[in-house]
Amino acid sequence: MAKTPQAIRGTQDIFGADAEAFAFVVETFERVRKLYRFRRAEMPVFEKTEVFARSIGETTDIVSKEMYSFEDRGGESLTLRPEFTAGIARAYLSNGWQQHAPLKLATHGPLFRYERPQKGRYRQFHQIDAEIIGAAEPQADVELLAMADQVIRELGIEDVTLHLNTLGDGDSREAWRAALVEHFRAVKDELSEDSQERLEKNPLRILDSKDRRDQKFVADAPKIDQFLSEDARAFFDAVTSGLDAAGVKWQRAESLVRGLDYYRHTAFEFIPDEGSEAAGKLGSQSTILGGGRYDGLMESLGGAPTPAVGWAAGIERLAMLVGDKGEAECDLIVVVEDDGRLAEAFGVLKQVRAEGFTAEMISGGSPRKRYDKAVKRTPKVILSLQRDMGHSVSHDNFEEPVLSVITAYSEPSPRT
Repeated sequence: MAKTPQAIRGTQDIFGADAEAFAFVVETFERVRKLYRFRRAEMPVFEKTEVFARSIGETTDIVSKEMYSFEDRGGESLTLRPEFTAGIARAYLSNGWQQHAPLKLATHGPLFRYERPQKGRYRQFHQIDAEIIGAAEPQADVELLAMADQVIRELGIEDVTLHLNTLGDGDSREAWRAALVEHFRAVKDELSEDSQERLEKNPLRILDSKDRRDQKFVADAPKIDQFLSEDARAFFDAVTSGLDAAGVKWQRAESLVRGLDYYRHTAFEFIPDEGSEAAGKLGSQSTILGGGRYDGLMESLGGAPTPAVGWAAGIERLAMLVGDKGEAECDLIVVVEDDGRLAEAFGVLKQVRAEGFTAEMISGGSPRKRYDKAVKRTPKVILSLQRDMGHSVSHDNFEEPVLSVITAYSEPSPRT
């Protein structure tokens, strides 16, 4: 007998309560993005490899170690998308979406990274994503963050705080970068191997290192506030005051950075508070949503300078925090106790579903046991189609509209 194939490591089959929690995250995101007037976009699952190499950066771990790249039959290098932003930027430029700027976009779907699977992280994973492209004002950052905050709150996830930092404008960031190189170069031999490699290429990433060898030097590293221009300081002040007005709880996180050169101004992560239930469920990898302003990205893909800001969040990780959603209670079950009345059952189901109520039918197995099966599923209303009695309706805590639709079929008589 042939051996049954197993799922590929780092992938998952989502079913039952997990699937319901997953769907709840997506449905909540879709509902909130409509409130904020973000337009839906669907992106290809794979792109030319250069889209990610040029936008994410050749030296990043994502490009050098984690991408699923392959050569197609035409000899072109293609890559399964490891994130959304690069593909959205490519689409914005190649499809002429500049005519819609400022453009508010939202999407969700699968992404792929070859990394070590761990709690809530997979090689095929899923994200929700929101972007505002073509808006240079700090109000865009505030709206995007308010939207993220509302998604988290409406998911019922508590004790989460926005961690916020500024990377300054181009001049501020470059002056800060030079000071960081000078600071860490003086202790280079005492840094971790990864940070020694990043020192010249990407020194900002050292600030985000979790290695104890690096952390003792991070505390005394130069802070961005020492190098902020007046314009950059005013931008950050406008973001923080806007968040206060919008009622978004935030705290300053001076070590929060984005290593790529095209990031500017706002960088942020939503993180469960220490000791909270959410923090306990997620463990050390506790960020549930993150993003920032990437005003220089379009230029890396050959476009004109275009301001933009966005965020993404892992659906699996959010689903871990929303609790057991189970399956929604059924409004009506039609029990066909007489097989000769099957056509009538279909007619009732069509009418009830057309009115927006959930309904299903039990018509298989022993006719004597069908009603008992319906009772065990605890619907709001049971309509039994019988041979001798005609029909009967049984209900417990029902909503009046559900029963009124069934009453239109015929006058109910209580089932005992």
